[in-house]
Amino acid sequence: MACPFIDEVVDEGAIVLRRAFQRERSFRDRSDPLAFNDSYLYERYSFSREGIAYICRLLNPYIANNTRRNRALTVPQTVCIALCFFGSGTFLYTVGDAENISKASVCRSVRTVYLSLKRLLNVFITFPGHKAICTIKHAFYGIAGFPNVIGALDCTHVCIKCPSGPHEADFVNRKSVHSINVQRISDADCIIANVEAKWPGSVHDSRIFRASSLYQQLARGEFSGVLLGDKGYPCLPYLLTPYQEPQTEAQHRYNIAHARTRGRIEMAFGLIKSRFQCLKHLRVTPPRACDIVVACVVLHNIACLRRERQPRIVEEEDWGNEAVLEENETGRLIRDTYANNYFA
Repeated sequence: MACPFIDEVVDEGAIVLRRAFQRERSFRDRSDPLAFNDSYLYERYSFSREGIAYICRLLNPYIANNTRRNRALTVPQTVCIALCFFGSGTFLYTVGDAENISKASVCRSVRTVYLSLKRLLNVFITFPGHKAICTIKHAFYGIAGFPNVIGALDCTHVCIKCPSGPHEADFVNRKSVHSINVQRISDADCIIANVEAKWPGSVHDSRIFRASSLYQQLARGEFSGVLLGDKGYPCLPYLLTPYQEPQTEAQHRYNIAHARTRGRIEMAFGLIKSRFQCLKHLRVTPPRACDIVVACVVLHNIACLRRERQPRIVEEEDWGNEAVLEENETGRLIRDTYANNYFA
């Protein structure tokens, strides 16, 4: 005859063992973030297990701890802490609570990772891209029939906290928000081919472009092809903009094809800010904000090249860049040639 007391003791013993196993597994998983499945990792870190492992291999020479301390952070832990911050955009102490470490450790990990990623800038961000230039042109042509395009150009603002010092007003943009103005160029696959992240929010898009080294290279004719920009840029032989007031049917069709093709940079902006929520508002100084922006662009290109799962795209905010009325005569003639030869 079974004894209820013995059965109860056995059940309680099983519960205790199960809880001990769960605690042990939780501790083991905490020390190894890659122990979780891809769905959990993507939700928490915006990358799959293989993607995080790839980033760890890239950054290992720069962030590996040469120490014999028992509780030193591993490379996967350091990388995942930074990815958690980039992906959530929350406060450092909130990331620390989620990862069960101190706020100071989170701050050090994030800084170590974004400075290490910045060192890989020229590896993952190259103009006109990682593919042959004819392949890039063909991909853009397949969107709306716009020929000879090697990149879509635009700027976006990344909001920051009010900086201290005499230059605080320089960071106030047209919407009276403190920000940095970031120039990016993307290909047809939304991979970023150029980034300029060093200008205050009050600086106009066209000035950022004219001050860039890429502008000088294009002016010297080092690249065969044209960029597409919005009304915030002057029409140049190597930078085509839409007609302000189209008069003919060819000009209307040119504008439609131009908008559809240039829309890839808007899509890239949406992808980056959806994957890395921290770019909606950075509570850091302008120099650190610029470094974080560059790091996120490098991570975006890694995600695109590795075909990581894409987040739901949030529409990019229109920052209301005023139109440039002064246009280059040669640029206008080339734009008319495109409209009459390809869209008539």
